[in-house]
Amino acid sequence: MKRFQELFDEEFIRIASKALGMPESKITGMIKRRVLQRISRFLPEYYRFEKGISGVEPGTTLFNLVSNIEIVKGFPKIHRAMVLEPTIQIHFKGLPLVAIEEKMNGYNVRVVKIQDQVLALTRGGLVCPYTTEKATERIGLEFFQDHPDLVLCGEMVGPDNPYVPKDIYPEVESIAFYVFDIREKYTGRPITLEMKNELCERYGIKTVRHFGNYPVNAVARIVTDLVRELSAAGHEGVVIKDPEMKLPALKYTCSESTNSDLRYAFQFYNDYGRDFFYSRVVREGFQSMEWDEDEDALHERSCRLGESILKPMVETIRKRKRGERITENVRIRVSSLKTAQQFEEHLRLLGIDAQFGEPRIVDGQYLIEIKKLNQSTNDRTDALLNGQFW
Repeated sequence: MKRFQELFDEEFIRIASKALGMPESKITGMIKRRVLQRISRFLPEYYRFEKGISGVEPGTTLFNLVSNIEIVKGFPKIHRAMVLEPTIQIHFKGLPLVAIEEKMNGYNVRVVKIQDQVLALTRGGLVCPYTTEKATERIGLEFFQDHPDLVLCGEMVGPDNPYVPKDIYPEVESIAFYVFDIREKYTGRPITLEMKNELCERYGIKTVRHFGNYPVNAVARIVTDLVRELSAAGHEGVVIKDPEMKLPALKYTCSESTNSDLRYAFQFYNDYGRDFFYSRVVREGFQSMEWDEDEDALHERSCRLGESILKPMVETIRKRKRGERITENVRIRVSSLKTAQQFEEHLRLLGIDAQFGEPRIVDGQYLIEIKKLNQSTNDRTDALLNGQFW
């Protein structure tokens, strides 16, 4: 069996080398260093790039189909505009029009067809069993039967979201998928916005809100007005795009979204990276400057930011002092208990310690509450409460 696996791996390396245009020794080295990670717990077996290397985007997935390899390129990083006017003028210089779409608050998903299955990949290139069930239910096979070489890139949003639970879209009762890009599977190249919207309309697939196409000189003002409205509704922000998708997109987010992220993350202050906190505070500083806020507006922003940081952290410390465990409480709604079991295994693969509650039948599906234990925050808070130095 071991020798058979070695031969199987050798065949994969040979085919992957040809597909990626890399020497076999480089593929072997990446597997040994776990830059290219083999996942065999779910079928079909696949490899994913945890980090970007040699021009390959992180989250790129290689499905090992024995006789060939299906490659799904990772979703490229979208750069953030910190100051709108100069960034838009420089980045989109020469374009007659620029498109503005809503940036929804959920988790990034790529939906593809591999062999005869619809599969959903997370940003990191992992097949998520839960998201796969939802994508299969909501999209089906028709689109992919007609367009097998395309990838639906979108956002999963709603209260039954086990990664980023946000109940801010009243039209979403459980969980929904909204497409923001359609890309070629092998190259990762996007199709135009017009083609994307036409295809999604034809197959009844939801898309993110399109606010319109505007002259470059008007975009900064329009985005500022939109972001104020979206912030008041608790939404995340906007993505600014070349309608032909030849230039990379830019994103710009709302102050309320930033503070919502901080309120959530500071409950688990020792589990989230410091870059997560720092970058969001910096965004607030640049937005306040660009919006030319007076002392009253700046004071209000400062108080909002301070409360977002301090209040949830103090509540976490108090909970731990009372002996309560610090957990992220999320939920999933599944049609099959097998999906829930596979999702539990998926979380273990991610290194997440989670407790699954007893399933309850709601509207013909299984609703399952999940407590994700944030061990680092629990341990660190205990140690500090017991007199350990910082």
